[in-house]
Amino acid sequence: MRLKDKHAVVVGGGTGIGLGIARAFAAERCRVVIAGRREDKLREAVAAWQGESPLLYHPVDVADRRSVASLFQWADERLGQIDILVNSAGVNIRNRTMAEMTPEQWDEIMAINATGAYNCMYAVLPQMRARRDGLIINISSISGKRALTLGGIAYCASKFAMSALSTAVANEDAPHGIRVTNIYPGEANTPILEKRPAPVSEQRKAAMLQPEDLGALAVAIACLPARAHVPELVVKPTVQEYV
Repeated sequence: MRLKDKHAVVVGGGTGIGLGIARAFAAERCRVVIAGRREDKLREAVAAWQGESPLLYHPVDVADRRSVASLFQWADERLGQIDILVNSAGVNIRNRTMAEMTPEQWDEIMAINATGAYNCMYAVLPQMRARRDGLIINISSISGKRALTLGGIAYCASKFAMSALSTAVANEDAPHGIRVTNIYPGEANTPILEKRPAPVSEQRKAAMLQPEDLGALAVAIACLPARAHVPELVVKPTVQEYV
């Protein structure tokens, strides 16, 4: 299998895109740790997985640096090394306009979507630099390339920040053999839809990107030779415009 003997940590791996990527990696015989705030969702994901390569899990709050450090120390002990990091933890709110949202909501979204990615990258980069090898995949959003009303003020700002972080680190750490990829999904059928200002129909959900679509993309990126770097990739459902 293409990722046999590789080790990955997928943050935000209990549901949605993160879980789709974790399953796709595990299907390729990668040893995978999924992490997230909700331990019940992590346990459910592990129990439901029936592949040959098991999923492991560990809770984490990406906005808490001590929690992040604990995750990566544990993952290092269980896996031996971390070849791939996927940052897929993300949140949004229903009241997405500047006029309606509160400063506390801004702080929460930035802490998880932007600073959370920084915290995880900060924790894993030293070992990747020491080995002169590693791949980081950050799940941004089309809202990280276009300031869309649909995403909202805070979400767009957090994803733009994540995108800039990824690009800057990719440039800085390329000489150390480290590749960082931004994936910008359009509308995807994940639990974050529960925070949409208006309910989403089942028909629309079925037409959106599905978590397994992102899993296939992540595997393709992870299987490239070390000389090949994908800086960014935009993927959207055909029913969504790209403006």
